[in-house]
Amino acid sequence: MAGKDRTAEQVILGLTSQMDIGINGNRPWDVRVYNDQFYNRVLKGGTLALGESYMDGWWDTDNLHEMLFRAIRWEQETGSKNPVYRVKWWEQALRSAFNLQTKSRAPAVAETHYNLSPRLYEYMLGESMAYSCGYWTQADNLDDAQTAKLDLICRKLHLKPGERLLDVGCGWGTLAKYAAQNYGVDVTAITIASEQAEYARKFCDGLPVDIQLLDYRDLDARKFGQFDKVVSLAMFEAVGRKNYRSFMQVIHRMLKDKGIWLLHTIGTERDGFDPWSDKYIFPNGEIPTKQRMVSSINGLFHLEDWHNFGVDYSHTLLAWYDNFVQHWPEIQQLDSRFDERFYRMWTFYLQSFASVFRSRNLNLWQLVMSRGCLDEGYVSCR
Repeated sequence: MAGKDRTAEQVILGLTSQMDIGINGNRPWDVRVYNDQFYNRVLKGGTLALGESYMDGWWDTDNLHEMLFRAIRWEQETGSKNPVYRVKWWEQALRSAFNLQTKSRAPAVAETHYNLSPRLYEYMLGESMAYSCGYWTQADNLDDAQTAKLDLICRKLHLKPGERLLDVGCGWGTLAKYAAQNYGVDVTAITIASEQAEYARKFCDGLPVDIQLLDYRDLDARKFGQFDKVVSLAMFEAVGRKNYRSFMQVIHRMLKDKGIWLLHTIGTERDGFDPWSDKYIFPNGEIPTKQRMVSSINGLFHLEDWHNFGVDYSHTLLAWYDNFVQHWPEIQQLDSRFDERFYRMWTFYLQSFASVFRSRNLNLWQLVMSRGCLDEGYVSCR
């Protein structure tokens, strides 16, 4: 094996020193390097190499979440350009020039991420099976935070018994089940992940919930009719900038006049792209910016409310991580793919995302919109 690149090592050591991250130190967030080629690999390969070298066991730390948060905070506070956290120009150009979320490409994220064993998600997500940010304002555990989030959404939608609710990107059926059970609505819910659709049908058994394996582009008001309310949780991140307007047009067609719809999505103030998460976790995903969100709804909906509680996602991700670690012995038995490298990949995913939300580089937005002016206005809740 080739020796270490001294120049690369000095660059990385200089950066980590400024970030108050030690190399082979004894603090929880210090990094232990096990392979001398780590420095050159990360300096040349950026965040993709950082994540992959962690998956390969080239380095470790006792507190990955804190270590990554310190790196992000240093960049924010100093305004310095971190050479590790960079994206090749052609990667950004590709995302700007081409539609990476076409109908034919959309199933990639389902196959990579959502069509894993549902038991993995049961162990990680808890009894709610909610795979989106919890609402921790008055909660001190994951299940209560998820229940609070579900109820917050139903109250923001002003759901009434007998109304029809469309759930676009329903996941494991969490919101559909909660809304039908607690608010007396009939729900039509769609997903493009076959494992999710099968699970959601069982999860919502006996309730007025219709789960469809369907792309949002195939929603047709002539077939399904129009809905009193529409909701979408943690799905818009897979739509892509080239499709934001057409997505909103689909919702507009499916929603009755004076109807309300709620969009729950990760959001960012500026364009960003992480090659590691795109390759291993959410292929072809894209976090919407505030400007693109506003542009996509102009002339279609009235924006009634915009709620940001992104820090809650850091709490949620760390709670998922705790569950994942606690149940790892059982998870390992589910699938031959769930090996040590998968464990490290999932660790990097959950803890790195927790760091990004804690730093506020990413936010969690709930937008409430109406089709047509509501005669008596809209009153939101928190």
